[in-house]
Amino acid sequence: MDTRRAINLFKELAGAAGEKILEIYREGFTVDYKEDDSPVTEADKTSNELIVQGLKDEYPQIPVLAEESADDLSRLSKEYCFIVDPLDGTKEFVKKSGEFTVNIALARSGVPIAGLIYAPILREYYYASENQGAWWHKEKEKERPLRVSDRTGDIRLAVSRSHRTRELDRLIEVNGIKNIIVAGSAYKGCLFARGDVEAYYRFGKTMEWDTAPMQIIAVEAGGIFMGMNGRPFTYNKANSENPTGFFMINRMENWLTY
Repeated sequence: MDTRRAINLFKELAGAAGEKILEIYREGFTVDYKEDDSPVTEADKTSNELIVQGLKDEYPQIPVLAEESADDLSRLSKEYCFIVDPLDGTKEFVKKSGEFTVNIALARSGVPIAGLIYAPILREYYYASENQGAWWHKEKEKERPLRVSDRTGDIRLAVSRSHRTRELDRLIEVNGIKNIIVAGSAYKGCLFARGDVEAYYRFGKTMEWDTAPMQIIAVEAGGIFMGMNGRPFTYNKANSENPTGFFMINRMENWLTY
């Protein structure tokens, strides 16, 4: 599998989806709610259709697991699977904070081997593929490598704008964390990969499409990504929910207890 070719396709599709998302963002939209009370908009659905169709056109033999598509469990018998969140951070999209992303990943035998996070408002692409490092790119600027921070002690912690929990508050208190960076969506993983924070802890429910691109980008940028139980996540499962919360740290010395 040519992961560089896959990344180029991810960039093309995410960029096109981002333009559609921004049109809807600026023109106005209605908000519906799923069974779990999470919001969904026309932007989620339009982006999903564009990306999923684009992946299927280019790689008809590879199944797609996407947040806004009906799941086809025949994907479980396949070695490769695309994983798509067409609009990560819908709550931030609705609030018009600008902190939302497009997430696309490719997993092989349950492990992410290529992933991209695109921030439409900033027009920034963050991406990585197996053994090829992690990279940042913006239109009219040169591609640049991403590398996690070397800092140990007095660390900066990324915190979700919409998913604050008691466990997180306890972790902050027990470890005396003073440097807290609040951001929405998978963009926190981008902040981590480029060295702006040393850690990101997320307690509670997440889905495969929330974490797959963050995981490969974080790891290829030199970071550590684990479930809260200290085990790596597995992708393309029958149940697409991740089994635990997760964390990213730049160095083992910064592994926080709570």
